[in-house]
Amino acid sequence: MSNTLCSHSISRRLARKLAVVTMVVLALLFAGAWLSVKMLMKEKNREEAQFRSNVVAQILALELKNGGEQACLARVRADAPMRANTRLELWRADGSVFYADAPGGAHAMAGHTYANDFDIPAPQLAGGVLKARYTMDFSRDAAFGRNWVAVFVVITLLAGVLVAAGSRWHVRRALRPLHALAAQTRAISASRLDQRLHLADPAEELLPWVEQFNALMDRLEQAVSQLEAFNADVAHELRTPLAALIGHTEVALSRERPAEELRETMLGSLEEAQRLTAMVNDMLFLSQADRGATARRGAPASLAALAAQVVEFHEGVAEDAGLAVRIEGDAQAAVDEPLVKRALSNLLSNAIRYAPRGSTLVLRIAPEEGQQLRVEVENAGETIAAQHLPRLFDRFFRADAARCCDGQAHHGLGLAIVAAIARMHAGRPLAESCQGRTRVGFTLLAQA
Repeated sequence: MSNTLCSHSISRRLARKLAVVTMVVLALLFAGAWLSVKMLMKEKNREEAQFRSNVVAQILALELKNGGEQACLARVRADAPMRANTRLELWRADGSVFYADAPGGAHAMAGHTYANDFDIPAPQLAGGVLKARYTMDFSRDAAFGRNWVAVFVVITLLAGVLVAAGSRWHVRRALRPLHALAAQTRAISASRLDQRLHLADPAEELLPWVEQFNALMDRLEQAVSQLEAFNADVAHELRTPLAALIGHTEVALSRERPAEELRETMLGSLEEAQRLTAMVNDMLFLSQADRGATARRGAPASLAALAAQVVEFHEGVAEDAGLAVRIEGDAQAAVDEPLVKRALSNLLSNAIRYAPRGSTLVLRIAPEEGQQLRVEVENAGETIAAQHLPRLFDRFFRADAARCCDGQAHHGLGLAIVAAIARMHAGRPLAESCQGRTRVGFTLLAQA
């Protein structure tokens, strides 16, 4: 089953919605206006029918008073042609028909009529009253109303079409910056990571997206540059032990050699192989840390006790270098003990390589804000330039001021591993150097 989503046009969808909203609003306005007009027309028709009924009642009452029944009949028959679209009906008090307009002709009635019943005083007649009904036909008003309904419908539909067309044109015009950004994005490639998005006419709604994308490209460019530098450094670092291995093997195979000489050659090759293995293992560890691996914390332990174990392990190397090691401070923390001891070992190894003979190394443990703990190794020596401090934890980086022990076997991943272990404990690496004292270490979260 395919999970592909069908694309849609923003301009078309927005234009359709605006058109529907416009037609609904106009329809409601027109409906309200028409209902109001309809009520007004009905009231006007009722008042007109009432007025005409009163006129008829006054005329017939006067005729009955002056001339009696025959004068009244003569008057209604004479006025009949003038009552177009109306109908007059008269009944005596006993219910018998006194007069009625003939149906059809001028008195034809359509579907929209209004009848008004009223009484006419008639003292001359039995019962003293004439009952009357005056019916008016308002079909013309109804037809006028239907015509306006049709006009309203046409206006509503036409407005919807015009709004749809106009809004789609305006939206497509407003979306031109997005098309420009898409074209600029397509132009970015692996060989042009320095390209950034920009708008000739910056839109307030688009600026956050452009800024975030450009910030992402800055991080990506930096990551790619670091990766390229890392690949170059790896190739450089691997080339030396590989060349040594190849050289030892070529020498051993060049001619017949005694067993002791071959043994020394194999020992040299083994040392280079072990160096390669250590480098590969360190790179694998850093790769796991970069993928978000976290420390396996155990029960709370004394960091000073862990530091003492590391110092004891390096005691012989420190004595050979004429250095003393002192531990200051302590704290309890739930940490991955093997990882923390590895970080401390790398810090001590780094300090032993660069500290002058006769000086003292200080391994310091101290609390920081919150639940963070600070662990650092301080040594005397030449001050590291400020521009080098942020890069001390980069892979294979060596500051020129610290290059004093090139003959020792180390491959420039020690401090990078310290930084990775700090991140695995929710901490960060630290480096300070001033007035002949250098402090390198890391922070970690005491509790997970």
